[in-house]
Amino acid sequence: MTRFLNRSFAKAALGGMLLAALAMPTPAMAQRDPAYEAARQSGQVGEKMDGYLGVIGSQPAAIQNMVADLNRQRRENYTQRAQAQSVTLQEYALTQGCILISRTAPGEKYQAPDGSWQTRGSGPPQRDARCP
Repeated sequence: MTRFLNRSFAKAALGGMLLAALAMPTPAMAQRDPAYEAARQSGQVGEKMDGYLGVIGSQPAAIQNMVADLNRQRRENYTQRAQAQSVTLQEYALTQGCILISRTAPGEKYQAPDGSWQTRGSGPPQRDARCP
């Protein structure tokens, strides 16, 4: 019973974070510079389940450096927001991952719950069971 209550509490907490996060602009929305947009549209980068960007396959150093920089920015943002909402960084980042994956456009890459990279089709992306 305790495990069920803990799971229910966790889903409720993630649901609350999801609602709060939807009301705020996401880091990705502010990051849509031309180089990032081109890398995203060409499938060189994608959204990961943990709320961060991933480099897909072997990419040039410029792409790897851009992703590392954007992930540093995301981590700073997530840390501040997690503290404000009294949740862990990992909980907040997972919720952001759910949101950012749901916002991918057809043709963009995202990480599926099994860890594989998928290309978003016209339907909804595969979602992690922990997503609110």
